Amino acid sequence: VAMNPVDHPMGGGEGKSSGGRHPCTPWGVPTKGHKTRKNRRTDKYIVKRRGKK
Repeated sequence: VAMNPVDHPMGGGEGKSSGGRHPCTPWGVPTKGHKTRKNRRTDKYIVKRRGKK
């Protein structure tokens, strides 16, 4: 991204450098394969997180 570090999480660096972190929006929210919306339809049924084995 051709932006400064203050403008975007991927901004900055020398020349045409790659990001160095996971793709994210200008607000720092992960994108490209990362779920960003809550499943409000089934939220009311989940009372407690399933325990680890």
